[in-house]
Amino acid sequence: MKRPSPSSTRSAPDEPDDRTQRTAPGHDEGLERWATGRLLSTAARLSEHAWDAHLAHFDLGHAGFVLLWALTPGPRSQRELAAMMQVQEQTMGKLVERMERAGFVARERSAADRRRMVVSVTAAGLAVARDAAAGDAAEGIITGALDADETAELRRHLVALVRHLGKARWS
Repeated sequence: MKRPSPSSTRSAPDEPDDRTQRTAPGHDEGLERWATGRLLSTAARLSEHAWDAHLAHFDLGHAGFVLLWALTPGPRSQRELAAMMQVQEQTMGKLVERMERAGFVARERSAADRRRMVVSVTAAGLAVARDAAAGDAAEGIITGALDADETAELRRHLVALVRHLGKARWS
């Protein structure tokens, strides 16, 4: 089926096409009319860019940071980590490999099952994760424009959304 061209979907010839607008200062007109999914996707992307810029000072990316914190209670298999982070095992394998090269994690055979590899955080990985998280950096980046009540409400809605979509994706 052929999709309509952007110009044919406009309600009036003088209205801008929202798909071409950016969220840079002075270019957020029409955000209130965006679809919820588009707003969420854009907010997630912008949040991740800001968080990644912060983490880059520590030679980390978002996924690497989450991996380090997932390992703080103790070693886990790559399969367990993939399930926890809701990614494919192949994706987790690539991340673990990068983090191992950086010296932030180590892999070794499980004592209980020699066929299984377990991943653990190194002292360097734990230190860098703590430094990157200092001062509640992530919360400041993500919720800086919200008060405490708005943050709590946002968190409730996001938890419900992740549970709903995660169940559909991973069951």
